Amino acid sequence: MVHEILYLYGGDQPWDSSLWIDSDDRVRGGASRSHLSVSERQATARFHGHLDTQTLGGAGFASQRTRGELSLDLSGHDGIVVAIAGPAAADGKRYALTLKDSLEPPGAQGRDQAGISWEADFVADRPRDVKLRWSDFKPTYRGRPKEDAEPLKLEGIKRVGLMMRSFFGEQEGDFSLELHAIAAWRRRPALSGAEQSGNEDDEEDDEEDDLLKHPPRQARRSRWRSLLCVML
Repeated sequence: MVHEILYLYGGDQPWDSSLWIDSDDRVRGGASRSHLSVSERQATARFHGHLDTQTLGGAGFASQRTRGELSLDLSGHDGIVVAIAGPAAADGKRYALTLKDSLEPPGAQGRDQAGISWEADFVADRPRDVKLRWSDFKPTYRGRPKEDAEPLKLEGIKRVGLMMRSFFGEQEGDFSLELHAIAAWRRRPALSGAEQSGNEDDEEDDEEDDLLKHPPRQARRSRWRSLLCVML
């Protein structure tokens, strides 16, 4: 199966911890903490920390999100792929990738104000590429579904985030997620009838496709990559 990907973080856009900032439940009186640590060669990043659920009575969250306001047009893509690094086994916990298409004005002391986030959950059970379609992203407000939200404006993504939260008491404690990359992906039209047939056969197993080959850092080049995906 042939895809095109646009690296957002990682790949040919080396990880840079200065582009991220913590946004933890301490702003609400909690005690959770998160960090984003980048490897020496900027090839991988580790989202890690401690999720405390006792202070807030079963709730809690620890997250890293992009600084400032982005201006990403992802309307020509089919979703986001999160490349979980190895070789060690992942921690098996449930994470969320978050997107925002609008930002609330900062509150007291410059703290983030609650607003609608679009979340797609995934389990870090092993090193793999997790493909998230736009339909996987659900609107939430303070961790709860927001059914009356307007559709996600893909042409105006202003923030990207990684979150570890309790999912209302389901998990807590230390967490660690090693990442190769976060990238937007889109399916490239098949070039032949045979390819089209193959694509249809693979529809149910897309999450297991090897979308990212994790290339080493290179000089500044086009952010586009076309890859032939092979089933794991």
